[in-house]
Amino acid sequence: MKLCKNCVNPDTRPNIFFDAEGLCPVCQNERTKVAVDWEQRRREIREIADWGRANCRGAYDCMVTVSGGKDSMRQAFFARDELGLNPLLVSSVYPPEQMAERGADNLSNLIAHGFDTLTVGINPQAWKRVMKRCFARYTNICKHTDMALYSIPIHVAIAYQIPLVFLGENPVHTIGERHGRSDGDASRMKQSNTVGGGDVSGLLANDISPHDVHFFKYPSDDHMDRANLRIQYLGYYIEDWAGYTNGIWAQSKGLKPREGGPEKNGDLWGFTGVDDDFRLVNQYLKFLKLGFGHVNDQCIESIHAKIGAPNKMTRAEAIELMKKYDGICDASYVSAFCAYLGIPESEFWSAAERMRNPDIWQAGPNGKWELLCDYG
Repeated sequence: MKLCKNCVNPDTRPNIFFDAEGLCPVCQNERTKVAVDWEQRRREIREIADWGRANCRGAYDCMVTVSGGKDSMRQAFFARDELGLNPLLVSSVYPPEQMAERGADNLSNLIAHGFDTLTVGINPQAWKRVMKRCFARYTNICKHTDMALYSIPIHVAIAYQIPLVFLGENPVHTIGERHGRSDGDASRMKQSNTVGGGDVSGLLANDISPHDVHFFKYPSDDHMDRANLRIQYLGYYIEDWAGYTNGIWAQSKGLKPREGGPEKNGDLWGFTGVDDDFRLVNQYLKFLKLGFGHVNDQCIESIHAKIGAPNKMTRAEAIELMKKYDGICDASYVSAFCAYLGIPESEFWSAAERMRNPDIWQAGPNGKWELLCDYG
């Protein structure tokens, strides 16, 4: 596994390409940031907001996808208070067994700030069957979660005739994964690595019918075109948009962070993806398959943070943090996940080890696995 020569982005990340200098897309884009005309971007997003007002056919000017977390809070407030829009917030909520209490509290906190919100919950029994299927077939327990997360708002936008939909950040600028354009146009989100164009055939099984996976399936391009949908990355238009910045801002608005430090949950900040804890298990599985977890994403952002920012770090500091914390997942999270699916923990650990990537891992002399990484 090789890392970007300037930051720590790995070449094992899906849909990423390094240039001839060994730089990842994030670093390539950072070179042009000094030339960004933020006033022009502000004019562009205001024109998009005007388009939303002119083309809505109901009470809402736009839709904002939310979980109650740091990024969705920033989007909701920006759409309402900065752009003067009347947004409908749409949340794809986890089943009660999965959603952490802090997740429910954070969503309630966001709604209490004065927003109309529509929550869509998939049949929890079907959800569990699909999760079990994703674990068995892909060793990815969040594949169906991401499919629902991005598909449900589009279904709602079509049904409620709200053509303007806001998502968070364009991943090409934050982690370097590209599946569409590098600007604010999010129309190609359905082509992301996890959503995979909306193909749900891999989720089907004897106990999972097409009816069960309706909300996991992204609407067709034809249905989206007829609805005149315009999907935008709102973070592209906000000059100080960043995960850490959004987290500190959201806590000032009442966001509850996750307790415990990176030595337990592999999260340097404690306010990322706090609505459930199974994602921490999935980060561990991703670490075995691709050699990086969520700490890597946070380090990439922190390397590019402005001088003087609280989370600013050097590449050397980032490498040490990755070695120490990336992929960490306390055994209690694995136990809770296995109890939820009703599988023995031995089954989980066996499946996890089968997915360990032999191209980037080797057994050391003491029997401990070592990551084969060129940190150069």
